[in-house]
Amino acid sequence: MRCPYCDAIETKVIDSRNVRDSHSIRRRRECLECTKRFTTYENIEFSMPYIIKNDGRREEYSHAKLRKGIEKACGKRPVSREQVDDLLQSVEKTIFELGFKEIKTHEVGEFVIKKLRFLDPVAYVRFASVYKQFKDIDEFVDEIKVKEQS
Repeated sequence: MRCPYCDAIETKVIDSRNVRDSHSIRRRRECLECTKRFTTYENIEFSMPYIIKNDGRREEYSHAKLRKGIEKACGKRPVSREQVDDLLQSVEKTIFELGFKEIKTHEVGEFVIKKLRFLDPVAYVRFASVYKQFKDIDEFVDEIKVKEQS
């Protein structure tokens, strides 16, 4: 790790701590040349699979897109930011653990729906309506009936 002050290569770690979700480590370092201290963060880089869209296109997984869809579904509902973060992290963990290089968009949607079903019934129906592309009110009613039976 290069010193940001004098550009020296030799530094030593003084302190290490896990941060937030324990996927990050905060390290306090000291330069052996100029003796100034600085902080660095190490993060695990996850390699998420490509998403296969309904029309056959493939695109990189987008954390921001999935978050936006979940947040829209949860809009004006009693769902906290932390609950959205936890749901998103759980879905991403599930996707990552599958170990696939590619995954269909509908499979990702199913993972989200399963989690939303227990978090908030209105958010669940909102997300399902977009994900399942409901055409009319009968499809909403059918989905609500399925929700009530489970």
